[in-house]
Amino acid sequence: MNKPCVVILMGSKADLEHCQKIAEACKGYGLEAILRVASAHKTPEHALAILQEYEADPRPKVYVTVAGRSNALSGFTDGAVSAPVIACPPPPDAFSGADIYSSLRMPSGIAPALVLEPANAALLAAKILGLVDAGVRAAVTASQKRAAEKILQDDQSLQ
Repeated sequence: MNKPCVVILMGSKADLEHCQKIAEACKGYGLEAILRVASAHKTPEHALAILQEYEADPRPKVYVTVAGRSNALSGFTDGAVSAPVIACPPPPDAFSGADIYSSLRMPSGIAPALVLEPANAALLAAKILGLVDAGVRAAVTASQKRAAEKILQDDQSLQ
């Protein structure tokens, strides 16, 4: 079987730091993370070409879209692919976070998940891809076990 991957599509290189956090977390689950730049607003043909390239790739995959302000990238991606899409917009830099609303409501038939924390976006991608890859599933289980053990240790330290 082909090793699953996570395609991280950012609206601009300004989102690179946020995307690198997602990519690093993906690697912790044994997932290949592929970083690409395309804008649904400024370069729709380029974005569509990237999506068609990865849709033709037989590997199991999840797309993570990273776009702030008017997040058309997530809906555009979800409408063009058959694999799951996770929107993980960067922290808002203005508007008191009001730009998050462009990620919350999508038209009928467009259903990207919305996860705000980069590590959690990687975790959701790993849980999805763990359905078809036992190694990824084992890495998720091990991560959950470590998190639980830390809570138990923290509780014990207070006794």
